[in-house]
Amino acid sequence: MRKNDTRLISPTDVALSLVLLTRLPLPELPADAFKRQARSAWAFPLAGLATGLPAIAAGGAALAAGLPAPVTAGLILVLQILLTGAMHEDGMADCADGFWGGFTRERRLEIMKDSRIGTYGVLALVLSAGLRWSALAALLPVTGVLPVLAVAVLSRAPMAFMMALMPLARSSGLSRSVGAPPVAAAWFGLGVSLLISTLLLGVLTTLAVTLIAATAPLLLAFLAHRKIGGQTGDVLGATQQITEITLLIVLTALMLP
Repeated sequence: MRKNDTRLISPTDVALSLVLLTRLPLPELPADAFKRQARSAWAFPLAGLATGLPAIAAGGAALAAGLPAPVTAGLILVLQILLTGAMHEDGMADCADGFWGGFTRERRLEIMKDSRIGTYGVLALVLSAGLRWSALAALLPVTGVLPVLAVAVLSRAPMAFMMALMPLARSSGLSRSVGAPPVAAAWFGLGVSLLISTLLLGVLTTLAVTLIAATAPLLLAFLAHRKIGGQTGDVLGATQQITEITLLIVLTALMLP
């Protein structure tokens, strides 16, 4: 790879996004490839596609075998969590603990870095899993499993915008080591996610859920700026979770009779 690779996209970008956001078994990448880690953020939605496909395959098989929708919804969630290593859920819990467990910026960042989980984090995980499970259980009998894949793709696009547009809240950590992608990469990733979602849900549904759900990462960005002065890897994980929950709720409101 060239020393200063400024291309918008590269053949290694998808693999880099999978290394960062999933626990899928992958061939070892050359060390030089990781110089594009930030620029590969456009491919985050494809990481959602990679983890969503096995989940909906299992979910579709479960529905075909006659398993009830609540059980199928639980199975889909378990597979998605396993395939991502629960990293997004971990970010959600750390943000909940830090944002509401500390009274100063420094203390909040300290709490977020602590590997222990507190009351706010536990409640965030329970409520997040409960909302996602409830929405999926309601959607599956009506829509089948395809919306699950669309949500997995769309919910990862805002993370690139957070990385590109928000300052770093601390001088170390995952987000610092990865770096900031160009804004063009974030827009390209959004375009990829919208294209995939349109193929799965149609144009009108995709536009409706995207426009409404866009308020979630915007509100989280405002909150993160107020609480800790920027973004961290935990904020990125929480962004995915908040966006996913919002997308599922909006889809439930739009698609259920």
